[in-house]
Amino acid sequence: MNDCLRRPVLRAVPDEPDQVVRLASFREAHPAVTIGARDGWWQARIPEASGETVITRYTLRELLDKLDGPTDEEPGCTPS
Repeated sequence: MNDCLRRPVLRAVPDEPDQVVRLASFREAHPAVTIGARDGWWQARIPEASGETVITRYTLRELLDKLDGPTDEEPGCTPS
């Protein structure tokens, strides 16, 4: 097994049926952002001029909520 992010098989799940559609919409709107899954978590890599921002969450819903929601964090600050 390699260390690259895997693109998991996308299918509706009983408790989060809207997440597959939501992920497809996000990918269409933000083609530069890479989203993938590993052993028990989802991760987004957002390219920036000085590198990249990596966001990791345990569920796809949590990751998409973080990516879609407004952020109160300023660059260089760590969340409390």
